[in-house]
Order: sequence, then structure tokens, then C-alpha cells
Amino acid sequence: MRKRFAALGVLCALLPGLVVHSFAAEAPAVSAASALLMDADSGRILYRLDENTPRPIASTTKLMTALVAAECLEDLSQTVTIRREWTGVEGTSLYLKPGEKLTAQTLLYGLLLHSGNDAAVALAAHCAGDVDTFVSWMNQRAKDLGMRNTHFSDPNGLGDENHYASALDMARLAVACLENETVAEIVATKSIALEGRSLTNHNKLLWRYEGCTGMKTGYTRQAGRTLVSSAQREGQTLVCVTLNDANDWTDHQALLDYGFAHYPRTVLAQEGEILAQVPVQGSLLRSLSVSPRETVAYPLQEGETVTMEMDLPEEVQAPVLEGEIAGSLRFFCNNKQVGETYLVWTGTAGRDVTGERAKPSPLEYLRRLGQDEE
Repeated sequence: MRKRFAALGVLCALLPGLVVHSFAAEAPAVSAASALLMDADSGRILYRLDENTPRPIASTTKLMTALVAAECLEDLSQTVTIRREWTGVEGTSLYLKPGEKLTAQTLLYGLLLHSGNDAAVALAAHCAGDVDTFVSWMNQRAKDLGMRNTHFSDPNGLGDENHYASALDMARLAVACLENETVAEIVATKSIALEGRSLTNHNKLLWRYEGCTGMKTGYTRQAGRTLVSSAQREGQTLVCVTLNDANDWTDHQALLDYGFAHYPRTVLAQEGEILAQVPVQGSLLRSLSVSPRETVAYPLQEGETVTMEMDLPEEVQAPVLEGEIAGSLRFFCNNKQVGETYLVWTGTAGRDVTGERAKPSPLEYLRRLGQDEE
């Protein structure tokens, strides 16, 4: 039989020093047609403005192009020979020349820093064999990420009325880009020189905003100014999206400041912290300690209350190994589960937590015997 413990007001009980107020901070006003601010780790939306409406996204499209290309390319040092049909693309360009040889890495940096439309075409055709196939990959990846109000018709954002995304969808894409080591490194780069080209990131927030970790700008007459940004402070990462926003640099700084100030990352459970004791039978010890297997954190606004629910056995029989799962721990805020982790037995490394060395299983005994014979 197992028992559950519910703790109310966890913010007051478990997080000493945190002051709880009864008001919510007012969000900043922005000039965007659509906007969204999201905590990257939890997915919690901290600010929203018409976030589900599909809109033209211009060159922020290239975040998806880069993500799909990075997932496709096993070796970024591979040489790409530029074909004539990949050149002469309108708009911002790397001015690729037929027969020119560049690495995939250079094309990716040219895509995300300089926003080269020809680099987008070259990467798409190189990865998939032709641009149309690559675009179908982009649309499939969008579905995988839950981008329900998105459709791509090209890899660079110059597309027709069938090329669009919502602010919420672009935030989901931004999180996926941050989780991809290659893309995350490139969007955070201010400037770089590769194969005779000097490339400078168009994202001014890398210079203007403390903790900015990059992302992508965009502009077309149809879309207006579009911007996706990310920033990190004190272990918390936020992503911000604005679509059709003439004042995007200022709006992103205001929204990011608002998120970090009013929805800070709050640790709900710390890995290794003893949270409970469970009676033990068959041991000189009267009880055993349990602790979270990993740290659980969530962005909380002032005044919000979290409840904690632990699922543990009423008692346990020795021997019990350190690190074995003892139960589970869940956190709820506003009637929604916001975090969970396993609870594990805590004790001395290499021994069972009842103080006696654990007896090896028959399979473990044979494995050890084989090692001794070697």
C-alpha cells in the first residue's frame, strides 16, 4: 500500500525568503500585431497577444531551414558545390557563384547571421536533392513540434500567401532551435569570418540586451518587421516573438525584462534534498530518507501558490539500494501540473541505505566473477 502527502502553500513552506504578494504586475504594451513570451524550459506562456493568428514571418523562416538542415547534415565540414539554379535569389544574399565551393557550416552561418536567401536555397537543395522536398521536410518538422498554424512554401521567407506561422508556433520553433547545439551556437554568434566571408549577425539584441543568446530577424513589405529572440539570466531562458512590429527592438527588451522580473525561475525541489522519511523493516534504522532524483523548477509570478503531492509507500522492507525509485513527486499551480520527478532512496554510495552492503543478484555475481577471471 502506498500513501500520498499533499502540501499546500509550498512557496511559503519550502522556499524561505520568498515574499508573496497579492497583485500581478502589469505587462508592457507592445506595437506588434502578434507577440508571445515563453519560458523555454517549462513552456509556460508569460505574455501573449493574438498568438494563434497565422501571419507572414519573413526571414525568421530560416530558423526552421537551419534546424532541418542541421538535423540532416552529419558533417558540417562537407563541401557544397554551388549550382547555377541556386544563385540570383532576390533580397539579402551571400552572392553565391555557380561552381563555388563552400562548407555546409559557412552556408549555415550565412543563412542565420547574414540572412542569405541564396544560402537557404543552397542548403535546401543540397540536403534534400531539391527545394520542394526540403520544404516538405520543414512542414513535417513543424507538425512534429506542434506548430498548428504554420505552413512553409520556401526555405527563406520570400513566400506567397501560403507561407505563414503564428507567434506561438514560432516560440515553439525557437525552443527547438535552442535545443539543437549547432543552431544555438550559430544564432548566438555576433560575427565570424569563414572562407573569405565576414559575417555579422543582424540581431542587434546581441549587443543591446544583457544575456541575449540570439535568434533571428526578418522583414518583407508584406510581413513587416519580424523578430525571434532568446535570453538567459540566472539559469532561466526566455524566448520572445513579435510579428509585424515596427518597434521590435524596444518591445523585445521590455518583454524580456518583464519575464525575468515577474516570472523568475523558482526551484520547487532540489536534487538530493531530503523531503520525507519512510519507516523501514528488517534494519537497525527506523526510517529511510527520500529525495528528488532531479531538480524541479518553474517560473512563478508573485502571489501564485503551488501544491506538492508525494506518492510514497507506508513502509519499506530492507535491503533498499541508494538511488532506487521510492515514489513520485508532483507540483500543481492553478490546477495544472507544472513539474514532476521521481523520489529516490538516499544513503551512502555503494551500500544499501539500511547500512548493509547489498547482495548482488545472480546475474551481477556472474558478471563480477567474469571480471575477476580477466
